[in-house]
Amino acid sequence: MFVGIDVAKERLDVHVRPAGEAFTVARDGEGIEDLIGRLSKMAPALIVLEATGGFETIVAAGLGAAGLPVAVVNPRQIRDFARATARLAKTDALDAAVIAHFAEAVNPPARPLADEQSRLLGELMARRRQLVEMIGAESNRRRMLTVRRTLKSVDRVLATLKAQLEQIDDDIDTAVRGTPTWREAEDLLISVPGIGPRIARTLIAELPELGRLGRREIASLTGVAPFNRDSGTLRGRRTIAGGRPVVRAALYMSILVSIRRKLPLALTYHRLRAAGKPAKVAIVACMRKLVTILNAILRDRKQWANA
Repeated sequence: MFVGIDVAKERLDVHVRPAGEAFTVARDGEGIEDLIGRLSKMAPALIVLEATGGFETIVAAGLGAAGLPVAVVNPRQIRDFARATARLAKTDALDAAVIAHFAEAVNPPARPLADEQSRLLGELMARRRQLVEMIGAESNRRRMLTVRRTLKSVDRVLATLKAQLEQIDDDIDTAVRGTPTWREAEDLLISVPGIGPRIARTLIAELPELGRLGRREIASLTGVAPFNRDSGTLRGRRTIAGGRPVVRAALYMSILVSIRRKLPLALTYHRLRAAGKPAKVAIVACMRKLVTILNAILRDRKQWANA
């Protein structure tokens, strides 16, 4: 049995395949309890929800806490699946039916939900990125100003943002160093040349699967695995797609640091460049090698050791 749930602000539309059963509950405590009770009796193989800007969080958390298999998927996958199956009409009930059909046909893996502490770290890291972007934007505006009054206004905003950034950094440090599992993971990650505390904490928050998957799976999840573009006798260029942009950006910065400081992974980069590979292709290959190394280090719980 496969279940699709269309999540709205006030209600949840549920569709069950292959039985075709459909029902609606409120998206509140009582409604979610009713949903858990009904689905627990069915013992579904998988329950799929779309990521809907946070509305799905309380639903997925409740279902996961009840021991039900839950997968939260990208809405774009559902839309593409609906178009591929010629389901162009759109209502909440029809969307739930499409999601259930997607669950049955694609069967995405059920993943454990992040606990409260993990969600806290993820939000702190996201807020840190926002503050850094705002500081950069205000700094750029300041360079264009000449009037003293407006300069003072921007300076006050910058001072506030920098104070907020310092507080967020303290909160992140407290969260990571105060959790034994994260503290061990950070110590293992920063043993790798080119990985500092900031990148390590980004990986801990944004890639919790690190150390739990195989090398191909972790590369694909990160978005550094090349995909074929072949048709008939045509052999297209391999390109990367999907993945997690925040993690990919962190790995990219790590590789740039390695190249500039002539760290071990710089040897791989220069070898690929000497073989005629474009710079971006060589960098992505180094990113893929780096995430494979990091995955093995967390899996084996062994720090980096020079060959």
